[in-house]
Amino acid sequence: MDNDITPGWRHVAIGFEGAAVSLAGLNPWQLEWYRLDEPAITVAHPSHPEQRHQMWIYELRSNNRTVKFAAGEYSNCVWGFYVPT
Repeated sequence: MDNDITPGWRHVAIGFEGAAVSLAGLNPWQLEWYRLDEPAITVAHPSHPEQRHQMWIYELRSNNRTVKFAAGEYSNCVWGFYVPT
């Protein structure tokens, strides 16, 4: 069942849109997201592991730092965040 999950990504957070999230110390809701030209990843919902969701890959840029992450909505206004392992 896990063979359709994209390897190399770790779940960081799930929460309502706009709720504070820390991705290497940066809150994605306070910065612009830059979508990367990479295919979406497939993840299992952390509370319902039988469900699969696509997450798109982005980058945050702040003070000469960049943070790569994947994000997407599990359901209306409920977001998930992942970082590379």
